[in-house]
Amino acid sequence: MKKIDYAVLLSLGALWGGSFLFMRMGAGTFGALPLAGLRAIGAALCFLPLLASRRRLAEWRAHWRPIAVVGLTNSALPFLLFTFATRSLPAGLASIIDGMTPMFAALIGWLWLGQRLDAWRGAGLALGFAGVLWLAEGSLALGPGAGLALLAGVAATALYGYAVHYTHLRLAGVTPLVVTVGSHMVAALLLLPPTLLFWPARTPPMQAWLAAAGLAVLCTALAYVLFFWVLARVGAARIMVIPYLIPAFGVLWGALLLGEQVSTRMLGGCAVILLGTALTTGSIHARRKLPPLAVGET
Repeated sequence: MKKIDYAVLLSLGALWGGSFLFMRMGAGTFGALPLAGLRAIGAALCFLPLLASRRRLAEWRAHWRPIAVVGLTNSALPFLLFTFATRSLPAGLASIIDGMTPMFAALIGWLWLGQRLDAWRGAGLALGFAGVLWLAEGSLALGPGAGLALLAGVAATALYGYAVHYTHLRLAGVTPLVVTVGSHMVAALLLLPPTLLFWPARTPPMQAWLAAAGLAVLCTALAYVLFFWVLARVGAARIMVIPYLIPAFGVLWGALLLGEQVSTRMLGGCAVILLGTALTTGSIHARRKLPPLAVGET
């Protein structure tokens, strides 16, 4: 790997970790549905020129049904659920929950597809979910809606895990760029009606608009372009570092820019979840090497 590859991987961690900062900044004034809709619609508009070729359009038309499922499970619903979660949860805590994506990918692969889950990966799952329960107990002090918000974040992460396997099963031969662009267009179409229906009566402040723009342009459109660029250069195995960077940057941005308190429980829960993730994906092992599991976008 070259210096530019390390820089792009760090940038992806910073961008996807920053999405929780922007959601926290905009969800209170826009509401969960409008902000999630603006993210999907803005990203789709940015992506639109990338689909402007006959070959890509033909590929989209041939596979639009499974791409639509990916748009629902990997974009529309997770965007909505995490935006709802950040109305009650700190950005740092929401980003830590997002770090469970590889664990859900492993769990769903085992339950749905019968994929191998040995003792180390099973221990990683148990450890990671124990970390979530520890965080859940502490989140109750944040207010009456915190428990439901945390469940929404966990549900969003489970959807990411499902989308990983569905994409591999149904869209393995489709150009990843077509899947990404097409799925975000589907998400934009799905979220457009509720975005208009639940549009806030009072015009949101400029800070909220900037947060929405950051979500759509930086944390979604630009992040995906960088992701596919660096994936082609370094391969899937080295991309596995990103799930560990996202919670770190999420906590960092929340503390630096929103003044969020970083509690011992939050740091401990983050460490436990990331350790569970590392065991589940085979990033760390004992005595023998475990093959890494595929991980989806956050």
